Amino acid sequence: MQSLTLSELNRLVRDVISSAMNGEYWVTAEISEARQVRGHLYMELIEKDERSNTPVARASAKCWHSAWSMINPHFTRITGRQLAAGMKVMLKVYPQFHENYGFSWIVTDINPEFTLGDMARKRRDIINRLKAEGVLELNKQLSLSPFTQNIAVISSAGAAGYGDFRHQLENNEYGFRFSTTLFAATMQGEGVEASVIAALDKINGLLTLFDCVVIIRGGGATSDLSGFDTLALAENVANFPLPIITGIGHERDESVLDMVAHTSVKTPTAAAALLIDNLKRVSVALDDAQRRISSVTETRMTAERLRLARLTSGIPVLFSLYGERQRTALGMLSERLRTALHNTIADGRHNIDMIERAMTPSVQRIITDANHRLDMLTRRTAALDPAHILRRGYSITTHNGRAVTDASRLKTGDTIVTRVSHGDITSVVS
Repeated sequence: MQSLTLSELNRLVRDVISSAMNGEYWVTAEISEARQVRGHLYMELIEKDERSNTPVARASAKCWHSAWSMINPHFTRITGRQLAAGMKVMLKVYPQFHENYGFSWIVTDINPEFTLGDMARKRRDIINRLKAEGVLELNKQLSLSPFTQNIAVISSAGAAGYGDFRHQLENNEYGFRFSTTLFAATMQGEGVEASVIAALDKINGLLTLFDCVVIIRGGGATSDLSGFDTLALAENVANFPLPIITGIGHERDESVLDMVAHTSVKTPTAAAALLIDNLKRVSVALDDAQRRISSVTETRMTAERLRLARLTSGIPVLFSLYGERQRTALGMLSERLRTALHNTIADGRHNIDMIERAMTPSVQRIITDANHRLDMLTRRTAALDPAHILRRGYSITTHNGRAVTDASRLKTGDTIVTRVSHGDITSVVS
């Protein structure tokens, strides 16, 4: 049985393809993978079923350096994006089968208008979805505190834009103090969505520490903004409980993220200027209030000083009138008091005279009765004098100065004194 070698078979396939498909074809597909190697672009193309989103076709494609060096600048200028995975593209290709490397489509041109239209459609779908969910304007409804100074920053740690942002805040001409905390994230490429959402989740656990969130990006190409046009990131920002300020684009670009953020500015330095101006408005308002308070206070003090001066000037006259009135009242009171005192003394003297005249007979009778009773008591006392009893032959015996009335109370050896009418007899009990 006759057979072909693999190289012969491959060459046969190559010849068949080159002869049967010797032209170029415009084809639409989605890029599932794209990488540049030494100036060449290598792509994996895919077609998905519109209803199930499952792949129904795959192919490899290459764009050689000679063509890619012209296609890439044109595509980027028109679309504002670099060719990347996830994009739908319209490619001009021709088939190539190499006996060593197999089949691939060789890209000679790319229609940027097709990709631009598809990007606009996707962007429109995302915006319509956010509107349907009622969250497109949700973050804008939050109030940015006039005293915003504690700021959570989502940015790449080494980005020039982050450095510019901090430098402008720290060196503002008004001397305002800001506190910034960096939550590092990928700000370009395929990892933007997941990285920024992860940073927002971290900030959400520390809400009380911050007044707002600033998402900034600097130094990257305009074409790297595709990561900020995703539904998941837009929903996270729209529903975030703190005001979010974005400074990720350039003058002619507005991402979906910018549309849902509380405030969107073009650059990191513009975001810093916004925060400085926000605090400046408060400072100006406070200064103005201070001036108005000082003016009102000074006006009031001037009016009060004038009123006090008027009152002070009238005090001597009022005091003189008041003093005269008080002296007159005091004289009248003194005269009334003198008259009342004189009358009281006269009445007292009259009463004393009457009492004195009424008391004299009573006192005389009391004295006479008292003298009579005293004479009677004197005679009775004299009759009871022990000396009279002793003269009648009686005696009084004492022991230790006390009369002895019970002999049984005396003991042998006690000294007793017996008093008689004429002298004392001392005895010892035996």
